[in-house]
Amino acid sequence: MATTVDASAEVAVESPVNIVYGNMPYAVMMTTPSDLEDFVAGFSLTEGIIRRIDEIRSIAVAPRDEGIVATVELAPGRFREHLARRRNLSGRTACGLCGVETLTDLPTAEAAGGTTVPVTAEAIARGLAELEHHQQLNRLTRSVHAAAWCDREGAILAVREDVGRHNALDKLIGARLRAGQDASEGFVLVTSRASFEMVEKAAIFGAGTLVAISAPTSLAIERAKALGLTLVCIARADSATVFAGRLADTVESVAR
Repeated sequence: MATTVDASAEVAVESPVNIVYGNMPYAVMMTTPSDLEDFVAGFSLTEGIIRRIDEIRSIAVAPRDEGIVATVELAPGRFREHLARRRNLSGRTACGLCGVETLTDLPTAEAAGGTTVPVTAEAIARGLAELEHHQQLNRLTRSVHAAAWCDREGAILAVREDVGRHNALDKLIGARLRAGQDASEGFVLVTSRASFEMVEKAAIFGAGTLVAISAPTSLAIERAKALGLTLVCIARADSATVFAGRLADTVESVAR
């Protein structure tokens, strides 16, 4: 979603979205107000509110004068578990860890069970080559991130965009969940750096490989190794660096 400010410029819209579970506000996130049902579904999974998409009964998105309210109805058992948790997020562009009260509250994905198949460098190159053609909002505004799901050959099957890189990834995850698709094959491609939170979200979804066009953080590398996630960064059409795991056509990572 973009808005025109003069005859020559389009600006990405950024809007506060209040996510409410039942009648209890949980977080206000600053997002691009498109694909919000996908965003809420993905956010609910990566925040640990749900474990499966069928634990969400409904998502209702309603505009308000001050922003947007997304009301989520959870399955009764899941809502009771949610009530037992404590967490407050202030309005940020999805920094990923805002409001975590103690170190023990950090999100924790489970290590991969070894069922994911490594992807090839050729598949990554294909995904990178196709990505720009799928970034319609960024083509207008040059100010938003994208997250894409690519199959094992690198063909892009889904893309979501947002002013926040975490939001874009949550939107992508939610879209795949709502479509009944899992992460058993293929990989995630993002137009940002690879941080701890991006690794964690990809792993919670079940992806075996995360590819980022920018560099990783130290904690992202550590977490990817611990989770058995292949982390490929500084990805370009003709080169990429494997910081954790391996590709199908390599023996080991080239960075330690």
